[in-house]
Amino acid sequence: MIDFHVHTFLDAIAAKAIPQIAKNAGGVTPVYSGAVSDLKPALRKFGMEKAVVLNIATNPHQQKKVNDFAISLVGDDMLIPFGSIHPDSPDALEELDRLKEAGIKGVKLHPEYQDFFVDEERMFPIYEHIAKLGLITVFHAGVDIGFPRPVHCPPERLLRVLDCFGDAPVVAAHFGGWLLWDSVLEELCGTKVYLDTAFSYGRMPPDYAREIICAHGADHILLGSDMPWSSSADEARFIQSLDLPAEEEAKILSINAKRLLHI
Repeated sequence: MIDFHVHTFLDAIAAKAIPQIAKNAGGVTPVYSGAVSDLKPALRKFGMEKAVVLNIATNPHQQKKVNDFAISLVGDDMLIPFGSIHPDSPDALEELDRLKEAGIKGVKLHPEYQDFFVDEERMFPIYEHIAKLGLITVFHAGVDIGFPRPVHCPPERLLRVLDCFGDAPVVAAHFGGWLLWDSVLEELCGTKVYLDTAFSYGRMPPDYAREIICAHGADHILLGSDMPWSSSADEARFIQSLDLPAEEEAKILSINAKRLLHI
């Protein structure tokens, strides 16, 4: 199985960052330390073959260090790193070029942490450059429990920008919009966007998951956990509990990710 949505930090950073993020999110309990040295043992424990590591530049000054860390993981036998660019960075486009040249396959954008609405016009040149480079883009989508309203990436706003990416894949995390699943059904199902399943176990009604998978098609659903905030094993168990056809379940748990990542 392949987890398309995990987070990790350098060990020294994790010791400070994880408790603060957990507090901001209402006291959620991490399933592993968040330290990069602990990630691969945790993934093996949870039955994963590989995982996509999603890094986030939360301010422009942090962008290069975040991406240096991502690039340091290129070629790992288990971890597939994605980089990140910050919308306010003056060299965001050049940084995308650097990521591509280093062998990075995608980028993570988090409209809440990075303080932008997904359909702001200032984002269009970034999206178009991502499309030119053929990178995968993962958006945090829907509510983030660590941030107040308004939601910066609801399904209806994400729908407006999908054409900017051309044929470059776009992934909307958290089944397309955490806690906004009615809107996902109305706005995103049937489009070209991929949806990951992160942070769904014990939080998303199974009927919503079945309905979205049926309406959108299993070919565009990716297993994700949001580790360290939910375990890969629990999120896989959630998918396995839905009584999907075996072929569809296999696509979600690994086949789709392998196709998208060319592995």
